[in-house]
Amino acid sequence: MQNVPNQIVATFSIVGFDPETGELGVAVQSKFLGVGAVVPWAKSGVGAIATQSYANTTYGPEGLKHLEKGKSARETLELLINDDPDKDMRQVGIVDAKGNAATFTGKQCYEWAGGRSGKHYAAQGNILVGKETVDRMAETFEQTEGSLAERLLKALEAGQKAGGDKRGKQSAALYVVKEKGGYGGFNDRYIDLRVDDHPEPIHELIRIYKLQRLYFEKPDPANILEIRGQIREELEQELYRLGYLQRDGSDDQELFKALTSFIHVENFEERELEPGKMDREVLEYMKEKQP
Repeated sequence: MQNVPNQIVATFSIVGFDPETGELGVAVQSKFLGVGAVVPWAKSGVGAIATQSYANTTYGPEGLKHLEKGKSARETLELLINDDPDKDMRQVGIVDAKGNAATFTGKQCYEWAGGRSGKHYAAQGNILVGKETVDRMAETFEQTEGSLAERLLKALEAGQKAGGDKRGKQSAALYVVKEKGGYGGFNDRYIDLRVDDHPEPIHELIRIYKLQRLYFEKPDPANILEIRGQIREELEQELYRLGYLQRDGSDDQELFKALTSFIHVENFEERELEPGKMDREVLEYMKEKQP
């Protein structure tokens, strides 16, 4: 193996676009501390960019400016690398808001290094065990259904299983934007999750993504439960176990008040329903929670 400088952002990433929702995003993993602070860039209605290897972080904001002016992913990539005297050490993946994608790997990137682009995505990596990491990311994204975030995460996980970064694992990130997708609808930062230092960063990223869904998504109508019969008994037992009820055999008013307290303490306001109903996912979370 070549001697690798510490500042190299040895990593693998995938940028993607969902034409149905307009979402754009990046998923990345690296043997590098806090990779989410360096690699992923995105703007709703504009595009998504992953800048890595001997990372030039100006590729993020400058690339988004080019995309916002109407340049395609390929045109933006050319503009970025043509003005960069160290382009042979760079690696970048770009997808624009029309789903066009482009990837670039400089000829001096440390092996194995390369990329692959397809319909609505670009996958790339450097200092990898082999090309299989990029191939599996691409194939998984192409073959997987679901939200953009789920497809990006499954692609990232598949890339790791195929070999990943030959130096090991340390950090991972998922960044997805959509119009008014941020908290309260005030910005486009729909999902912004980072695992900065962890022995299994992708697994941890998937875990906190599931929490993000629980905290911020609305209930699935198929998961709305009537609080009666067995469901009521289970809810009462869990609220008592967790200290929100003082006794078994509470009346409905006490029970619903305790459930509301639990929801507000846990910040599950997006999943709060009218008295007499609750979200199955909240009940399942409650069952797993330690008092």
